[in-house]
Amino acid sequence: MKPSLPTSAFAAAALALVLASGSAWSQPLDIRPATQPPAPKQRAIPLPPTRPPGLGMPRHDVAAAPTAAPVATPVVTANNEPQRPAPATKPSRPSAPLSKPEAVERLNAYFNGFATLQGDFIQFAADGRRFEGKIYVQRPGKMRFEYRPPVTMEVIADGTSVAIRDKKLATQDLYSIGQTPLKFLLKEHMDLARDSTVTGVSTKGDILSVKIEDRSTLGGTSKITLNFDLTANELRQWVVIDPQGYETSVSLYNLDTQRRPDQKNFVIDYQRVL
Repeated sequence: MKPSLPTSAFAAAALALVLASGSAWSQPLDIRPATQPPAPKQRAIPLPPTRPPGLGMPRHDVAAAPTAAPVATPVVTANNEPQRPAPATKPSRPSAPLSKPEAVERLNAYFNGFATLQGDFIQFAADGRRFEGKIYVQRPGKMRFEYRPPVTMEVIADGTSVAIRDKKLATQDLYSIGQTPLKFLLKEHMDLARDSTVTGVSTKGDILSVKIEDRSTLGGTSKITLNFDLTANELRQWVVIDPQGYETSVSLYNLDTQRRPDQKNFVIDYQRVL
Protein backbone atom coordinates (compact mmCIF):
# COMPACT_ATOMS: atom_id res chain seq x y z
CA MET A 1 0.00 0.00 0.00
CA LYS A 2 1.37 3.43 -0.95
CA PRO A 3 1.75 6.06 1.74
CA SER A 4 -0.67 8.94 1.85
CA LEU A 5 0.34 12.24 0.32
CA PRO A 6 2.15 14.48 2.83
CA THR A 7 0.29 17.68 3.61
CA SER A 8 2.77 19.57 5.77
CA ALA A 9 4.19 22.89 4.65
CA PHE A 10 7.63 21.31 4.40
CA ALA A 11 6.36 18.58 2.06
CA ALA A 12 4.51 21.09 -0.09
CA ALA A 13 7.56 23.30 -0.43
CA ALA A 14 9.83 20.33 -1.09
CA LEU A 15 7.58 19.06 -3.87
CA ALA A 16 7.27 22.47 -5.49
CA LEU A 17 10.99 23.19 -5.28
CA VAL A 18 12.30 19.75 -6.10
CA LEU A 19 9.82 18.49 -8.69
CA ALA A 20 9.35 21.80 -10.42
CA SER A 21 12.96 21.81 -11.49
CA GLY A 22 14.54 18.53 -10.58
CA SER A 23 16.18 20.22 -7.61
CA ALA A 24 18.46 18.22 -5.37
CA TRP A 25 19.31 19.26 -1.82
CA SER A 26 22.42 18.25 0.05
CA GLN A 27 21.36 20.15 3.17
CA PRO A 28 18.02 20.99 4.87
CA LEU A 29 15.67 23.36 3.10
CA ASP A 30 15.15 26.85 4.43
CA ILE A 31 11.35 27.02 4.36
CA ARG A 32 10.03 30.52 4.95
CA PRO A 33 6.48 31.17 6.24
CA ALA A 34 3.87 30.91 3.50
CA THR A 35 2.43 34.27 4.59
CA GLN A 36 5.61 36.09 3.57
CA PRO A 37 6.70 34.67 0.19
CA PRO A 38 9.99 36.09 -1.05
CA ALA A 39 9.85 38.11 -4.24
CA PRO A 40 11.50 36.33 -7.18
CA LYS A 41 14.96 37.69 -7.89
CA GLN A 42 15.23 39.73 -11.05
CA ARG A 43 18.13 37.92 -12.64
CA ALA A 44 18.91 36.64 -16.10
CA ILE A 45 18.51 32.88 -16.31
CA PRO A 46 21.16 31.55 -18.73
CA LEU A 47 20.16 29.23 -21.52
CA PRO A 48 22.10 25.98 -22.02
CA PRO A 49 25.41 25.97 -23.89
CA THR A 50 25.35 25.84 -27.66
CA ARG A 51 25.77 22.32 -28.94
CA PRO A 52 28.73 21.43 -31.22
CA PRO A 53 28.33 21.06 -35.00
CA GLY A 54 26.52 17.97 -36.23
CA LEU A 55 24.02 17.79 -33.37
CA GLY A 56 21.21 19.71 -35.01
CA MET A 57 21.89 23.30 -33.97
CA PRO A 58 22.02 25.96 -36.72
CA ARG A 59 25.52 26.70 -37.90
CA HIS A 60 25.26 30.44 -37.17
CA ASP A 61 25.01 29.58 -33.43
CA VAL A 62 28.34 27.76 -33.41
CA ALA A 63 31.40 29.89 -32.65
CA ALA A 64 34.10 29.12 -35.19
CA ALA A 65 37.51 28.38 -33.71
CA PRO A 66 40.35 30.50 -35.16
CA THR A 67 42.17 28.36 -37.70
CA ALA A 68 44.44 29.06 -40.60
CA ALA A 69 42.42 29.79 -43.73
CA PRO A 70 42.95 27.11 -46.42
CA VAL A 71 44.17 28.16 -49.83
CA ALA A 72 41.14 27.96 -52.10
CA THR A 73 41.45 26.86 -55.73
CA PRO A 74 39.64 29.42 -57.90
CA VAL A 75 36.66 28.10 -59.85
CA VAL A 76 36.32 29.39 -63.42
CA THR A 77 33.47 29.29 -65.90
CA ALA A 78 33.54 28.09 -69.52
CA ASN A 79 34.67 31.61 -70.58
CA ASN A 80 37.67 31.32 -68.26
CA GLU A 81 36.20 33.90 -65.88
CA PRO A 82 36.15 33.53 -62.08
CA GLN A 83 32.88 32.11 -60.86
CA ARG A 84 31.19 34.21 -58.20
CA PRO A 85 30.28 32.32 -55.02
CA ALA A 86 26.59 31.79 -54.31
CA PRO A 87 25.18 34.16 -51.67
CA ALA A 88 25.09 32.69 -48.19
CA THR A 89 21.66 31.54 -47.08
CA LYS A 90 20.35 32.61 -43.72
CA PRO A 91 18.54 30.20 -41.41
CA SER A 92 14.78 30.50 -41.55
CA ARG A 93 13.20 32.63 -38.85
CA PRO A 94 9.60 33.52 -38.18
CA SER A 95 8.59 36.54 -40.23
CA ALA A 96 6.55 37.99 -37.37
CA PRO A 97 5.99 37.28 -33.67
CA LEU A 98 3.59 34.42 -33.11
CA SER A 99 0.13 35.10 -31.74
CA LYS A 100 -1.00 33.29 -28.59
CA PRO A 101 -2.94 30.58 -30.50
CA GLU A 102 0.00 30.09 -32.90
CA ALA A 103 2.50 29.85 -30.05
CA VAL A 104 0.35 27.34 -28.16
CA GLU A 105 -0.10 25.26 -31.30
CA ARG A 106 3.68 25.31 -31.96
CA LEU A 107 4.43 23.99 -28.47
CA ASN A 108 1.60 21.45 -28.57
CA ALA A 109 2.96 20.10 -31.85
CA TYR A 110 6.43 19.82 -30.34
CA PHE A 111 5.39 17.99 -27.17
CA ASN A 112 3.02 15.67 -29.04
CA GLY A 113 5.69 14.95 -31.66
CA PHE A 114 7.87 12.69 -29.51
CA ALA A 115 7.31 9.78 -27.16
CA THR A 116 10.78 9.64 -25.62
CA LEU A 117 13.37 12.26 -24.74
CA GLN A 118 16.73 12.22 -23.02
CA GLY A 119 19.56 14.67 -22.64
CA ASP A 120 21.49 16.86 -20.23
CA PHE A 121 20.18 19.57 -17.94
CA ILE A 122 21.51 22.46 -15.88
CA GLN A 123 19.36 23.53 -12.95
CA PHE A 124 19.59 26.77 -11.00
CA ALA A 125 17.89 26.70 -7.60
CA ALA A 126 16.19 29.69 -6.00
CA ASP A 127 19.30 30.42 -3.93
CA GLY A 128 21.55 30.43 -7.01
CA ARG A 129 23.01 26.96 -6.57
CA ARG A 130 23.73 25.05 -9.78
CA PHE A 131 23.16 21.35 -10.39
CA GLU A 132 23.71 19.20 -13.47
CA GLY A 133 22.61 15.78 -14.61
CA LYS A 134 20.70 13.66 -17.09
CA ILE A 135 16.99 13.74 -17.84
CA TYR A 136 14.99 10.81 -19.23
CA VAL A 137 11.36 11.02 -20.36
CA GLN A 138 9.02 8.40 -21.75
CA ARG A 139 5.50 9.59 -22.37
CA PRO A 140 3.03 9.10 -20.95
CA GLY A 141 3.98 9.53 -17.32
CA LYS A 142 7.58 8.33 -16.98
CA MET A 143 10.50 10.58 -16.10
CA ARG A 144 13.83 10.56 -14.28
CA PHE A 145 16.16 13.32 -13.12
CA GLU A 146 19.57 11.79 -12.45
CA TYR A 147 21.98 14.19 -10.75
CA ARG A 148 25.74 14.19 -10.97
CA PRO A 149 27.73 13.81 -7.72
CA PRO A 150 28.00 15.12 -5.09
CA VAL A 151 24.20 15.39 -5.21
CA THR A 152 22.65 12.22 -3.79
CA MET A 153 18.99 12.74 -4.75
CA GLU A 154 17.03 11.58 -7.78
CA VAL A 155 13.47 12.13 -8.97
CA ILE A 156 11.59 9.25 -10.63
CA ALA A 157 8.09 9.08 -12.13
CA ASP A 158 6.77 5.63 -13.08
CA GLY A 159 3.48 6.66 -14.69
CA THR A 160 1.50 6.74 -11.43
CA SER A 161 3.63 8.27 -8.69
CA VAL A 162 6.66 10.51 -8.34
CA ALA A 163 9.40 9.48 -5.90
CA ILE A 164 12.03 11.80 -4.41
CA ARG A 165 14.81 9.46 -3.36
CA ASP A 166 17.92 10.25 -1.33
CA LYS A 167 20.46 7.54 -2.06
CA LYS A 168 22.77 8.61 0.76
CA LEU A 169 20.11 8.66 3.48
CA ALA A 170 18.17 5.72 1.94
CA THR A 171 14.91 7.70 2.16
CA GLN A 172 12.07 8.07 -0.31
CA ASP A 173 8.94 10.24 -0.46
CA LEU A 174 6.03 9.59 -2.83
CA TYR A 175 3.68 12.08 -4.45
CA SER A 176 0.80 11.95 -6.90
CA ILE A 177 1.97 12.55 -10.45
CA GLY A 178 -1.07 14.76 -11.10
CA GLN A 179 0.16 17.32 -8.56
CA THR A 180 3.53 18.00 -10.18
CA PRO A 181 4.09 21.03 -12.43
CA LEU A 182 5.80 18.94 -15.12
CA LYS A 183 2.68 17.59 -16.77
CA PHE A 184 3.67 19.28 -20.05
CA LEU A 185 6.49 16.72 -20.29
CA LEU A 186 4.51 13.68 -19.18
CA LYS A 187 1.00 13.77 -20.67
CA GLU A 188 0.18 11.42 -23.52
CA HIS A 189 -1.49 14.24 -25.43
CA MET A 190 -0.62 17.81 -24.51
CA ASP A 191 -2.95 20.78 -24.91
CA LEU A 192 -1.51 23.78 -23.08
CA ALA A 193 -4.64 25.90 -23.48
CA ARG A 194 -6.86 23.14 -22.05
CA ASP A 195 -4.57 21.81 -19.32
CA SER A 196 -3.33 25.17 -18.00
CA THR A 197 -3.92 28.91 -18.24
CA VAL A 198 -1.76 30.67 -20.85
CA THR A 199 -0.97 34.12 -19.44
CA GLY A 200 1.51 35.52 -21.94
CA VAL A 201 3.47 34.98 -25.16
CA SER A 202 6.58 36.81 -26.37
CA THR A 203 9.39 36.32 -28.88
CA LYS A 204 12.98 37.51 -28.52
CA GLY A 205 15.22 36.55 -31.41
CA ASP A 206 14.80 32.82 -31.96
CA ILE A 207 13.35 32.17 -28.49
CA LEU A 208 9.59 31.87 -28.02
CA SER A 209 8.49 32.31 -24.39
CA VAL A 210 5.10 31.05 -23.27
CA LYS A 211 3.90 31.75 -19.72
CA ILE A 212 1.38 29.38 -18.16
CA GLU A 213 -0.20 28.86 -14.74
CA ASP A 214 -1.02 25.47 -13.24
CA ARG A 215 -3.48 25.58 -10.34
CA SER A 216 -3.43 21.83 -9.67
CA THR A 217 0.07 21.60 -8.21
CA LEU A 218 0.59 20.72 -4.57
CA GLY A 219 0.48 23.83 -2.38
CA GLY A 220 -1.24 26.16 -4.85
CA THR A 221 -0.59 27.72 -8.26
CA SER A 222 2.73 27.32 -10.05
CA LYS A 223 3.79 29.85 -12.68
CA ILE A 224 5.80 28.30 -15.51
CA THR A 225 7.67 29.92 -18.41
CA LEU A 226 8.56 27.66 -21.34
CA ASN A 227 11.41 28.92 -23.54
CA PHE A 228 11.36 27.29 -26.97
CA ASP A 229 13.99 27.61 -29.72
CA LEU A 230 12.09 28.31 -32.95
CA THR A 231 15.11 27.66 -35.17
CA ALA A 232 16.27 24.40 -33.58
CA ASN A 233 12.65 23.38 -32.83
CA GLU A 234 13.55 22.36 -29.28
CA LEU A 235 12.52 23.16 -25.74
CA ARG A 236 15.51 24.99 -24.29
CA GLN A 237 14.39 25.91 -20.78
CA TRP A 238 11.58 26.14 -18.27
CA VAL A 239 11.39 28.48 -15.30
CA VAL A 240 9.05 27.73 -12.39
CA ILE A 241 7.85 30.07 -9.65
CA ASP A 242 6.32 27.82 -7.01
CA PRO A 243 3.31 28.68 -4.80
CA GLN A 244 5.64 30.13 -2.14
CA GLY A 245 7.38 32.47 -4.60
CA TYR A 246 10.65 30.60 -5.12
CA GLU A 247 12.05 30.63 -8.67
CA THR A 248 13.93 27.71 -10.20
CA SER A 249 15.06 27.08 -13.78
CA VAL A 250 16.08 24.05 -15.82
CA SER A 251 17.96 24.40 -19.12
CA LEU A 252 18.21 21.51 -21.58
CA TYR A 253 20.80 20.55 -24.19
CA ASN A 254 22.02 17.51 -26.15
CA LEU A 255 18.40 16.38 -26.51
CA ASP A 256 17.65 13.08 -28.25
CA THR A 257 14.06 12.13 -29.13
CA GLN A 258 14.96 9.00 -31.13
CA ARG A 259 16.73 6.72 -28.64
CA ARG A 260 14.50 4.80 -26.24
CA PRO A 261 15.54 5.13 -22.56
CA ASP A 262 16.25 2.06 -20.44
CA GLN A 263 13.05 1.04 -18.65
CA LYS A 264 15.05 0.54 -15.43
CA ASN A 265 15.28 4.34 -15.19
CA PHE A 266 11.59 4.54 -14.29
CA VAL A 267 11.29 1.87 -11.57
CA ILE A 268 10.18 2.95 -8.07
CA ASP A 269 10.88 0.57 -5.18
CA TYR A 270 7.71 0.97 -3.11
CA GLN A 271 9.06 -1.27 -0.36
CA ARG A 272 11.36 1.56 0.70
CA VAL A 273 8.39 3.48 2.14
CA LEU A 274 6.37 0.61 3.63
